Amino acid sequence: MLKVRVIPTLLWKQFGLVKGAGFDSWRRVGPVLPAIKVYNQREVDELVLVDIVAHLGDEDPDFESIGEFGQDCFVPLTVGGGITRIEQVQRLLRAGADKVAINTAAYTRPELVTEIASRHGAQCVIASIDVRALEEGGWGCFSHAGKTATGREVVAWARELQDRGAGEILITSIERDGTMQGYDLPLIEAVVNAVNIPVIASGGAGNYQHMVDAVTKAGASAVAAASMFHFTEQTPAGAKAALACAGVPVRQAFVPHGGR
Repeated sequence: MLKVRVIPTLLWKQFGLVKGAGFDSWRRVGPVLPAIKVYNQREVDELVLVDIVAHLGDEDPDFESIGEFGQDCFVPLTVGGGITRIEQVQRLLRAGADKVAINTAAYTRPELVTEIASRHGAQCVIASIDVRALEEGGWGCFSHAGKTATGREVVAWARELQDRGAGEILITSIERDGTMQGYDLPLIEAVVNAVNIPVIASGGAGNYQHMVDAVTKAGASAVAAASMFHFTEQTPAGAKAALACAGVPVRQAFVPHGGR
């Protein structure tokens, strides 16, 4: 079994970080850069930074800000939000991103995933999928920060994204987002069983046991959380200790050596 990663998620809206519930009612939680500096010291394996309003316009990602964040981020950084073209990916990588997360653009131009994987490697592209449970059963995929139904079913979509070259799947339950009531384990397990690439569990983590369950019961390769780390005393180091106690292999702390 590969070592399981613990990944804080930073939701970026205009001038700072926010946190909501169910992809709504966004609450400001502070600026981006101090959070990155704190996580550098907290034994995180990676960071995911998502611009949650970038999909609303046609502007490029904020390359200047990403460059500033990248200079002070000493762990692998994934950037998502508003990415629609391969040229943007190249600029983000030069600015300091290590990976990109593609969500909304994949529904309208899925070949973008293949372009990124072909040029920069599958490890560079994370396919982000936001889902809601359907009344008839199963889960439907939503784009535009969870606002727009795509008509895609999650298992089939995850398989297609894998076939198109995605190196990982970031699967987020919209209903569980911000609730800290636990991940949607059946959802995670369904995606894990559908693909052969790592699956990152997201949406609902509230304590260490939730993370243990996502790995040991649902098969996740990594666990992502936002509210749990922002609003409780629980830490990434504590999450790793709990996972290790449950027999889950985890990575050693990432020790920065003066820069990226």
